[in-house]
Amino acid sequence: MVGEAHTEAKMSQNDPLQVSALHLLHRAGQCAGDVFQAEMVAGDLTPRQFAVLVAVSQDEGLSQTSLVRKTGIDRSTLADIVRRMLRKGLLQRQRTKDDARAYSVKLTEEGWKALQQAQPTVEVVDSRVLSVLPEPDRDRFIADLTKIVSALSQPEAASASS
Repeated sequence: MVGEAHTEAKMSQNDPLQVSALHLLHRAGQCAGDVFQAEMVAGDLTPRQFAVLVAVSQDEGLSQTSLVRKTGIDRSTLADIVRRMLRKGLLQRQRTKDDARAYSVKLTEEGWKALQQAQPTVEVVDSRVLSVLPEPDRDRFIADLTKIVSALSQPEAASASS
């Protein structure tokens, strides 16, 4: 066991990707997405589409701009996701009363069904992803991820890195 830990530590020192938060967060996201797709056999939602369903369900009628802020999905990607979800009959949108250039988004009956059907799968995925951590560390891990997202999604954090 001591030899394994020494070997892993030595490999980490030699491989910058093994100590890169950027790379490891990206890989963790890929792995979680793979687990989601493997579990989502009954539906054809992606993790981002699920996030859009959840966000819209919590605030029906929000604008696509607000949806960008709420989900963290960039504007052009979100527009594409919304178009695909409109074609699937999961969302409906209409021009806002305040700004004729903006759209408000709502779930359709099919969207509500898809959200309800996907929720148990997402809970399984979350549980499976977190199961690799000792139980006492799971809440802290989620809190740390939340802290990272919150701090780095602020406009001043984005401009400070430019």
